Amino acid sequence: MQANTYPLSQILLPDRRYLIPTFQRDYEWTREGQWELLFEDLEATADRLLEVRTTGASDAALLSKEAAVSPHFLGAIVVASVPSPAGGITLRSVIDGQQRLTTSQLLVRGVLDVLAAEGSLKQHQLREMLFNKDYLVTTKDETYKLWPRRNDRLVWPTAIRDAMPTAESNDHLYLQARAFFAEKAHEYVVENGAVEPLRMNALADALSTLFKLVVIDLEDNDDAQVIFEVLNGRQTPLSAIDLVKNLLFLRGELAAADVETLYDRYWAHFDDAWWKEEVGRGHAQRGRRDVLLSVWLTAETGKEASVSHLYSEARAYLNDGPSTEEVLESLSNYSVAYEAIYDHSAVPEAQLRVAYERIRRLDIATAVPLLAWLRTLPANALPTADHVRAVRAIESWALRRAFLGLQTRGYGAHLTRALNDAKRAREGDTDIANAIIESLQRGALAWPTDRDVTEGFRTTRFYGNLGRARIALLLSAIDAQLRAEDPHQPDANIDYSNLQIEHVMPQSWQANWPVFEAGLPLEQDDNNPVWLSASDDRNRAINQLGNLTLVTGSFNGHLSNGSWEAKRSEFAKQNTLVVNFSIANSELWDEGRIRTRAEELALVATRIWLPANKLQG
Repeated sequence: MQANTYPLSQILLPDRRYLIPTFQRDYEWTREGQWELLFEDLEATADRLLEVRTTGASDAALLSKEAAVSPHFLGAIVVASVPSPAGGITLRSVIDGQQRLTTSQLLVRGVLDVLAAEGSLKQHQLREMLFNKDYLVTTKDETYKLWPRRNDRLVWPTAIRDAMPTAESNDHLYLQARAFFAEKAHEYVVENGAVEPLRMNALADALSTLFKLVVIDLEDNDDAQVIFEVLNGRQTPLSAIDLVKNLLFLRGELAAADVETLYDRYWAHFDDAWWKEEVGRGHAQRGRRDVLLSVWLTAETGKEASVSHLYSEARAYLNDGPSTEEVLESLSNYSVAYEAIYDHSAVPEAQLRVAYERIRRLDIATAVPLLAWLRTLPANALPTADHVRAVRAIESWALRRAFLGLQTRGYGAHLTRALNDAKRAREGDTDIANAIIESLQRGALAWPTDRDVTEGFRTTRFYGNLGRARIALLLSAIDAQLRAEDPHQPDANIDYSNLQIEHVMPQSWQANWPVFEAGLPLEQDDNNPVWLSASDDRNRAINQLGNLTLVTGSFNGHLSNGSWEAKRSEFAKQNTLVVNFSIANSELWDEGRIRTRAEELALVATRIWLPANKLQG
């Protein structure tokens, strides 16, 4: 990255074109908002220069005084190089600062109108700040140093050419700005009813040499996304997807593609409010379109994309050769897949719909590139049955690990490897679902077996270690499975999101739940090792899965710390939930029953989330 401060003349005199990407926002600066203040700054700068020039100093003394005149800083623009033909005019894409750079050109044009009308020699320098040299120009649009977004290209030549626009055409902001600056420049140079050459020269020189811009010129290996975030104090970061959009459509224009058609066909839906929402939490919060870009880039390259460096990674991928339309079509296809995975469009297959919902609830975002890639495959490459099998495998691997509280570090790399294995299976015309299933079993992030699940359910502390949302999801899925397996259960539309987690044996058990030893209740005695051992065993058991269940709003909360006799009758009333039937039917509720129920729940869970060998075709 090169960041330097230059006077306008050094920025605009070299033969180059500054291209405004087609789908950047409209030109929005106005007389009241920016033009008046800008010209007031130019007047003040010219006055400082004029004051020095009228002191009577000459030669070296005058040069020294002029060098000490304080300049005016216009702010910063961010530009990036664009591939240019050898020997042709250099191209720069304006990443940020199009309003500032465009207004500077219109200001030059307005001052030039006055210089040209008065025959000032200064007009030649200002004209070269607007137009490239004729002998370098091969097409009409190459004439202009700045080339605006596509919607404004018809009016830009009128706004910049020597002939003044007619009054009836002055409805565009470009034309209004030129007319305003020309009027104000004329007012400035007139003194006592006549044009004063000293004032005219001071105005021209102040504009060309004392108006300065910071130009941040990105090189090919620079990350515009990160740079822009730093410049803006990370308050309004430039979206990586917007940077990629600018790059894509600019390249399309340079290749003479019909960018409006490409936009309507592949990009217009990204303007919907849903796509502009922020997702994630805290420092990980990103625009949904940036998340999609990460998903697409990971799936396309087979390498885990970095959210913080999306633009540079996307640019490196685009430099490898895919055409603008190929990239846009691919992004659009992945957006359709993403909308289905995130419940923004209908998914006909119930098993896929349920799997997506569970993966969303556990926020396993690293699985999305693989899930999205599967949805982009045609039916002849991935039949529906194999698609369902592959997604169920991803769900089973991820949720078994989640319910056992196993580490998630390395998920991105693990799932990206599975994605690459699936891609190789497709290229080799072998079973894609089997490739994913086999890949998920390899490496350190193992696929828990049925035995692992049973042991974990029996011994792991769930409440307090596992988030309540995960416990609720697990118990809800088990209840739905039990209901589906029982032919005597009527269909029911249960809103599991409104249910609460309840300890069958309460956490405050000491008052109403005595500890027994050899059939006799033990007195609490912290000096008795038998009591200490038994109470420790109970304190572990109360937060294990076998002691947890779901209850509806009708459950009498006042009984939560009550005795088993009182709570058992209350559980009998919870007959909407099949998961509570075995609790209500238990004569006794103790540590042994808690372990037994954990094993019962594990049997159901392993039927919902099948082991690897039962999913292979």
